[in-house]
Amino acid sequence: MKDCKFSKKERLHSKKSIKELFDKGSSFFLYPFKVICLDQKGADENQLLVSVSKRKLRKAVHRNYIKRRVKEAYRLNKFLLEESGATKKLIALVYVSQELMGYHQIEPKVKKILDRIPKAKFPNT
Repeated sequence: MKDCKFSKKERLHSKKSIKELFDKGSSFFLYPFKVICLDQKGADENQLLVSVSKRKLRKAVHRNYIKRRVKEAYRLNKFLLEESGATKKLIALVYVSQELMGYHQIEPKVKKILDRIPKAKFPNT
C-alpha cells in the first residue's frame, strides 16, 4: 500500500517559497481551481498549498470545509504525481468558485489536475 499521509514536509508554508511560486510559477485553470506550479530542484517531496478566497466564501467554516476536502483528495491521489517520475514541484490550488462543493465533486477535479501537472511544461527555478 502506498504512503497516504499528508505530512508537514508536504505542506507549503514557507513565505519565501510561496512568494517564489506566485512570482515565477506557471499556471493553468481547471474549474473550480487555478493551479500554479513551479519545479523545485533538490526537493524530496511535492509541496501543496490550498487557498480559498475570503471574497468568494465569506464564512471561515465554508473555507475550511473546502480546504479539508481538497487536502483529502490530494492525500488519496498524490500517487498519480509520484508515479509519473516528474521533478518535485511546488503546487498551489486556488479555489475560485463561490459555490460549496462536496468531496465527490472536488476529487475528480483534483485527479485531473494531478494527471495534467506532469504533462505541462514549467520553467525551472
